[in-house]
Amino acid sequence: MKEEFDSAADQLKKAAANAGEYDASSITALEGLEAVRKRPGMYIGSTDTKGLHHLVWEVVDNAIDEHLAGHCTHIWVTIHPDNSITVRDNGRGIPTGMHPKLKKSALEVVMTVLHAGGKFDKDSYKVSGGLHGVGVSCVNALSIHLRAEVHRDGKKFEQEYKQGKPQYDVREIGDTDDRGTIVNFLPDPEIFETDEYKFDILAHRLRELSFLNKGLHLDLVDEREKDNGEFKSIHYYSEGGLEEFVVWLDEAKTRLIEKPIYITTVEEGVDVEVALLYNTSYSENVISFVNNISTRDGGTHVSGFRRALTREFKKYGDDNGFFKKVTFAISGEDFMEGLTAIVSVKVPEPQFKGQTKGELGNSEVLGIVSRSVGDALKVFLEENPNHARRIIEKVVLAATARNAARKAREMVQRKGALTGGGLPGKLADCASRNPEDSELFLVEGDSAGGTAKQGRDRHSQAILPLRGKILNVEKALEHKIYENEEIKNMFTALGVSVGEDEDGHRILVTDKLRYHKIVIMCDADIDGSHITTLILTFFFRYMRELIEKGHIYIAQPPLYLVKKGKNQRYCWNDKERKAAQFEFSGGREDDDSVKVQRYKGLGEMNAEQLWETTMDPKFRILKQATIDDAAEADRMFAMLMGDEVPPRRAFIEANAKYARIDV
Repeated sequence: MKEEFDSAADQLKKAAANAGEYDASSITALEGLEAVRKRPGMYIGSTDTKGLHHLVWEVVDNAIDEHLAGHCTHIWVTIHPDNSITVRDNGRGIPTGMHPKLKKSALEVVMTVLHAGGKFDKDSYKVSGGLHGVGVSCVNALSIHLRAEVHRDGKKFEQEYKQGKPQYDVREIGDTDDRGTIVNFLPDPEIFETDEYKFDILAHRLRELSFLNKGLHLDLVDEREKDNGEFKSIHYYSEGGLEEFVVWLDEAKTRLIEKPIYITTVEEGVDVEVALLYNTSYSENVISFVNNISTRDGGTHVSGFRRALTREFKKYGDDNGFFKKVTFAISGEDFMEGLTAIVSVKVPEPQFKGQTKGELGNSEVLGIVSRSVGDALKVFLEENPNHARRIIEKVVLAATARNAARKAREMVQRKGALTGGGLPGKLADCASRNPEDSELFLVEGDSAGGTAKQGRDRHSQAILPLRGKILNVEKALEHKIYENEEIKNMFTALGVSVGEDEDGHRILVTDKLRYHKIVIMCDADIDGSHITTLILTFFFRYMRELIEKGHIYIAQPPLYLVKKGKNQRYCWNDKERKAAQFEFSGGREDDDSVKVQRYKGLGEMNAEQLWETTMDPKFRILKQATIDDAAEADRMFAMLMGDEVPPRRAFIEANAKYARIDV
């Protein structure tokens, strides 16, 4: 290992001697590829759908690095009918000359050697997203087939690989006036749990990248699906960058200020870019990135932003007498209510906590961001007194509401409603006291709740009926939420409570969580979907930790029961229903002896049917609620459950062709 790193140091010295050049000597090799196929989760996080899509991001990140270096303006991503992927860019093209130490083409080094790439040479890339350098080589190792084509220096070069192994030396295949790199790969089905790429997942990330990299064109084409005779496709391009991003995120919310506060500075080689808006909602949405990588757990850049925002707004409020009549302390959380912000930094040497890169650890970045944001906010507050007044008035309202919410929590906690001091009367608890073995079903309505109580496994399954539609927390003040009977019942049954940290931020106390599987079970109709969305909104806004830890599930009751004589089959979608009808009728479309029952409510099933279709762990289907994209989730909940009608109408019209409406 030491010899490999010494070799890397030698390469960096040589690259420094040829400052600004990007050729074979810029490629630094650190490690081999042996363990990738054996332990793929260590390198791409998982082998489920998230890991499958991560392969695309690793290749796209290389093209983005070319854009950040000023050499790429367009990236194309194509999903082929066999679920293989092609990523093409118009960057400089991966070097194909001989690597001076490894005596093989630099293209082969990049594709087959772990921790190899120009990103280790700061003369080639000032900043880079995939700093660990495991990206495209891991994609190669985990693909049943990969082909790399490079357009560079007027020539075309190619090399093909199977499970990471070159099939021949890099070879020249023609002339070209183009430049760039084309990577086509087919993920290995023996590695991944699924091989189907989702258009929406790819589209969401590419949209995000377009906002983060203004001036970059990104195209996504899906050759598996045609729309009006053309392949399904979408094009992203942002001229305004983060300013457009924050406006898009707040599309479904009522703005408090007209235009985003936009900040961009460079200090000590760190690029800081921030855009923020205030709206009339009660939630906070701060999204952060480092070198285009989403940092879900924040880090020093987010800490610096929060510190500057609180400091400058508090000083402005104090200096101008806005807090004179406030009889309680203003906390940092009060300045965050109704805030939508994007904090993006470009750091030459980012130090991430863990391979997933979820949190930035560079201590120097905290001070840089704090100074940059603080200086810009001072100017904004001085030049925009009307906007400043609106924001400070919002802060005072937030502080007042938080104080009322604290009193409401204390009141109900004294009565045991948020601390498990007495379980709700409607709760049919399970016998097990082991949270890992226990499940809580949140069931729509007393009737379905009664059926579920009869059909459940009393040892491990608890039932809590919910009366009608719970409070829409997207439109309610926090203290009203704790006064709502159905929400209090959920707090009590779950055994969780709400407290505050030392900075006054609301925190969820989960050390006494009574169930590790919480299942939302509603009717398979429009009202049931609405109730499910209301409950998910509540969990997202006030118990997000339970979603992030994988405790929240959505039951999937069957839509149909197909019967012929003594034969019957439950079906969860139209494809299954048609297959059952075809089988039972022997292929005859006019067989009236085949009966189809469409379930619209849980109450249409008896206890035995509900158990065997929806509650029995051996046969049931549950969907786990996850948050892959916090920004998209926040925007979606605000759009579906908020006050603004036009964005919701546009969403419904755009997706109406995918909906089945029973009449």
